[in-house]
Amino acid sequence: MTRSSIVAAVLLALAIGVGPAWAEDPAPAPKATTSSASKKAISKACSDQANAKGLHGKERRKFRAECKAHGGKAPE
Repeated sequence: MTRSSIVAAVLLALAIGVGPAWAEDPAPAPKATTSSASKKAISKACSDQANAKGLHGKERRKFRAECKAHGGKAPE
């Protein structure tokens, strides 16, 4: 084999091996979560409700967790 044949064979092997690495990644799936502004508004509403009830400590954490799970509405 000639030197140019060997170089051509090596380049072809590299092109085949590197080809998938250059392939474009698929687009990420859209997220179905609420936006951060919406989450902040829900958190603020729950904090305001907890303040109005005068909750502190464990009771406050529990109330806010349930409130946020219900989308900013006081748990029943």
